[in-house]
Amino acid sequence: MAPTGTLSQPRPIVVSGPSGGGKSTMITRLRKHYPDRFSLSISHTTRAPRGTEKNGVEYNFVTKADFKKLVDENGFIEHAQFGSNLYGTSVQAVKDVAEKGQTCVLDIEMEGVKQVKKTDLNARFLFLQPPSVDVLEKRLRGRDTDKEEEIQQRLKQAEKEIEYAKTPGVHDKIIVNDELEKAWAEFEAFCVPDEKDRASRNP
Repeated sequence: MAPTGTLSQPRPIVVSGPSGGGKSTMITRLRKHYPDRFSLSISHTTRAPRGTEKNGVEYNFVTKADFKKLVDENGFIEHAQFGSNLYGTSVQAVKDVAEKGQTCVLDIEMEGVKQVKKTDLNARFLFLQPPSVDVLEKRLRGRDTDKEEEIQQRLKQAEKEIEYAKTPGVHDKIIVNDELEKAWAEFEAFCVPDEKDRASRNP
């Protein structure tokens, strides 16, 4: 795995959990309240943009050939295949955040978590879990962005991720996202441990 150099201060935060579990909502809210403190590493993906997504904002959208070239160059901290698409966090993306003196937030899947744990990133790990797979299915269908085959793939993956999260020591914190404000309070407290530093909890 690629070395990450002197990226241990401040410690990055790895946020994982099933697709549709609320990761994007929580991370977006965190960055809104703390724009100068947290920044999201922009992942690479070979999937097509959805809706209003823009290259270099939500993701770096690349071809499979370009993605594999970066893999060969040892340019990823973690990478994984989900369905027919590839996703990865580049060494450079994390360096870019660290150089600004901000805490890097990584939004990754289970395989990525396993890979990050093998690096010297010295990250903190948080798992955002849906109340149940049934609730997750309703959320995924409510997004109206995925085909039926993709929804079924995501549900199968969710079951694997929830099971993996039960492994002792894998995550520093597990938050069950059954009620938004309660989950947000726990999420904010994990990311900003010192209560006096916390911003307003209003959305």
